[in-house]
Amino acid sequence: MNRIMVFFVAAFSAAALISTSSGETVQVSSLDLEKIQQGWGKPQSDRAVANNKITIASQVFDHGIGTHAGSLLVIDLQKGSEKFSASVGVDDETDGKGSVEFNVIGDNKILWKSGIMKGGQSPQKVDLDVKDVRILMLRVGDAGDGIDDDHADWADAKLEVTGEKPQTMNFQPDMEQGRILTPKPVAAPRITGPRIFGVRPDSPFLFRVTATGQRPMKFSAKGLPSGLTIEKKTGQITGSITKAGEYPVTLFARNAKGQAEREFKIVVSNLIALTPPMGWNSWNCWAGSVDADKVLRSARAMVTSGLADHGWTYINIDDTWQGKRTGHNKALQGNHKFQDIKGLCDQIHGMGLKVGIYSTPWITSYAGFPGGSSNNENGDWKDPQDSGKWVHGKYRFHENDAHQWAEWGIDYLKYDWHLLDVPHVSDMATALRWCGRDILYSLSNSAPFDHAADWARLANCWRTTGDITDTWESMNGIGFSQDKWKKFAAPGHWNDPDMLVVGHVGWGPNLHPTKLTPNEQYTHITLWCLLSAPLLLGCDLEKLDEFTLNLLTNDEVLDVNQDPLGKQAGRISVTNDLEVWSKDLEDGSKAVGMFNRGFLDSSITAKWSDLGISGKYIVRDLWQQKDLGEFSDQFTTQVSVHGAVMIRIMQKKLP
Repeated sequence: MNRIMVFFVAAFSAAALISTSSGETVQVSSLDLEKIQQGWGKPQSDRAVANNKITIASQVFDHGIGTHAGSLLVIDLQKGSEKFSASVGVDDETDGKGSVEFNVIGDNKILWKSGIMKGGQSPQKVDLDVKDVRILMLRVGDAGDGIDDDHADWADAKLEVTGEKPQTMNFQPDMEQGRILTPKPVAAPRITGPRIFGVRPDSPFLFRVTATGQRPMKFSAKGLPSGLTIEKKTGQITGSITKAGEYPVTLFARNAKGQAEREFKIVVSNLIALTPPMGWNSWNCWAGSVDADKVLRSARAMVTSGLADHGWTYINIDDTWQGKRTGHNKALQGNHKFQDIKGLCDQIHGMGLKVGIYSTPWITSYAGFPGGSSNNENGDWKDPQDSGKWVHGKYRFHENDAHQWAEWGIDYLKYDWHLLDVPHVSDMATALRWCGRDILYSLSNSAPFDHAADWARLANCWRTTGDITDTWESMNGIGFSQDKWKKFAAPGHWNDPDMLVVGHVGWGPNLHPTKLTPNEQYTHITLWCLLSAPLLLGCDLEKLDEFTLNLLTNDEVLDVNQDPLGKQAGRISVTNDLEVWSKDLEDGSKAVGMFNRGFLDSSITAKWSDLGISGKYIVRDLWQQKDLGEFSDQFTTQVSVHGAVMIRIMQKKLP
């Protein structure tokens, strides 16, 4: 019996059992549905997920479960059930959108699969013998294209029960493998962070050389172009460069235990964000309760925790900072929670970090605060009940706000939008380009994939999905649907599958530890690094436990995300729920992720033929930072439920 089954049996061995009469029919919707995991919304009993009548291809059902991909319901049948039946499909409330795949799993064996089902398709019937099954799982996958509009119905789902009444239960993968894997840094210096940095001609230059090792430490650089200087104690490089071009630089870090050096390239052109941004955003932690004190404390925690020594840089203020539009720029000013944004930026810059802010082209923001347009030329803001969310005003203030942000010292803009806002998105790109400061431009909110080329050209980062939550079904559904975006990723332009949901999160003042298991968190960070995704934490940086800190400070894993080649990984092979993804790196090696999205510990093989290579290669475990040996043709390893193994395949050892 595998570990998962041991857990399931043990969890219910002492449970109170409820007797039923022989041959009773139990509607699954009558069971406790609170234990369902799903990617969006809440499960509904006898209603679709958006609380409408369950309707599939115009066929109405009185009973069933309305859920949303990806979702999972686990039922302990108590060996008292004979049959399971249902009609499944995408609910009509999506207006023909959405695509899902239904799976029925019994004791970790797939009993039935629907194949991909789309909105408007007639329901499929399920009728299964389950008399020898103890644990029944009802799973809805996202069909590999993300979870948008994936309203999935288990219509008229029922069990024929002859013994004890079935009970729903929480699915909890084995926690044993969630151990700390990353070795602690040595005392000797090691330079971390990106190996390349882009800046526009004459723009203020701000880059901090980051390194691990014993303090105090002194920094220096050889080959810095004219106009730049490095501060020896902090490693901060400041100044500006007038002449466009590429400047090879050698960075040095020295302490009592030795000296480290690293090649570094400064590229002066119109392209910035040559590697994905790494940092923190306030929304998934504080949401509307954010204020200047929380932001400043988060910046200090990024430094004192050691995250900043591994390249984590941005401290981003999300929605709810906005006050009235005034001042010489006629720009949005901070409200009562942010009375001195320039002073806040100065303090954060003094730590060697950068600052981000939020805005939108609408009259009011997502949270109902002043936006970037208005119904009058003075920019007066009315209550959102009068102006309406997500509505454009007659007057636009892109240049006003961009110049204000530049004066404050803002380095990053998160810009909420939808497809109708493309002209506004373009106007803001122009305003940022000529504001006198390099401000990374990140587009938020999801948008149709068909128009990706329009806004990929305009921004440094763009959201490819709806909002993530700290559940396996949400992270799993979002992360593994990113393959189609691969061609758009390149230095200066990054696909954004949303923020990291590790640590203490909560979307407001009440926080909780992430619901992702340790193995799921390894999958999360592994996949986002392979995807060349922006790495933005959404947790309370003052509550970083040892596991979370270890998870976020593995420099070999982070180097994959920050690789100068800037390629995004792609899916190489799929066998049921086992997947292999590969990313080409600048030095000719490959970073490979081996993922187990299923419910049983399994062996996974990465074949050289799938990777386009042949011969002998060194395989290095990046999480454990150790070489595993030399392999020909393929590499095979055991991967735990919802876990990941991340390797680097190379022809010579790392220096």
